[in-house]
Amino acid sequence: MANMAQAIRMALHYGEQKLGVTEIFGEDVGPPLGGVFTATQGLDRSWNAPLDERGIIGAALGLAWAGGRPVAEIQFVDYIFNVIDMLKLAANGNWASGGKYKTPMVIMTPTGSGIHGSLYHSHSFDSMAAKLHGMKVVCPSTPNDAYGLMISAIKSNDPVLFLKPKALLRSKGEELLPGEPDEKTLHEMIDAPLGDRSKWKAKWPKLGEYSVEIGKAKITHPGSDATVITHGRMAPLCLAAARKMSAEGRGSVEVLDLRSLIPYDWEAIKASVKKTGRVAFINEETEICNLGEHLIRRLVDEMFYELKVRPRLLAGKATPGIALSPNLEYFIQPQGPDVERCMAELLAEPA
Repeated sequence: MANMAQAIRMALHYGEQKLGVTEIFGEDVGPPLGGVFTATQGLDRSWNAPLDERGIIGAALGLAWAGGRPVAEIQFVDYIFNVIDMLKLAANGNWASGGKYKTPMVIMTPTGSGIHGSLYHSHSFDSMAAKLHGMKVVCPSTPNDAYGLMISAIKSNDPVLFLKPKALLRSKGEELLPGEPDEKTLHEMIDAPLGDRSKWKAKWPKLGEYSVEIGKAKITHPGSDATVITHGRMAPLCLAAARKMSAEGRGSVEVLDLRSLIPYDWEAIKASVKKTGRVAFINEETEICNLGEHLIRRLVDEMFYELKVRPRLLAGKATPGIALSPNLEYFIQPQGPDVERCMAELLAEPA
């Protein structure tokens, strides 16, 4: 099975061959590296931009407004904070122009913790991104969703921020993508060799169409006693905890993977919470002004009398940064035992 980095790479290749992607660029995106996480190796339209985030986003914005369909990468989401004003331009251009200026650009960037990257390689941008009204924001947790969401992002005439969870880029899927060969063959075809790559070219499989609709969540573990709403790196941790609790007879927890942060799937959230009456939002963004807090507020406004117990939020602690020490990072960011404890407390609270 393809890992997430390979899935993104294949989606980008499909985009440049079938969907009109005109440029794929960013810091170290082109040869020989092909992206710091190898998500752009072997692509025909990839090239290396200067180390200038504002230049990268400015170029992508200009290309999109001029009729192109670019994909630009910010090497780590930690470096995106100095382009917020330009992201705002991309997000509100269509609205401000009365529909005259479409902005078909994808901005992809690795997000989140889990690689012990400390202050400049471990942060999230989820909640800030959700405030860029006019920009779609997606964050997959599996290779298949990464492929499908990237295809949908490329097709979109609105700007899409594609958040790639750093810690999941080497995680493997459970299903083959359309046209994907076996794991060994795929590696030989599209993974660049170590050493001299000057004459290497990828041999792409004949990939098929597969898309995931932006704005549609997915139930990854059905349940009847409680709901956990999550995305990105936290999604597999929540899935593992729900499976463990079910196997041990400790409760039936439904896990809803948002996949899209903006627009989010409010109907799926409501349907699950109406069924269970208990809900926790689990993500690794800092707890203050967290997207989960907004969703809790909306649930209280619209479904107060259908809630059996208070909604909960498990999120990253409000610290100035993510620590380099693994023990401190584990303390700051939710981990597997924290997720399991949150689920157990949610189930145990008297109605």
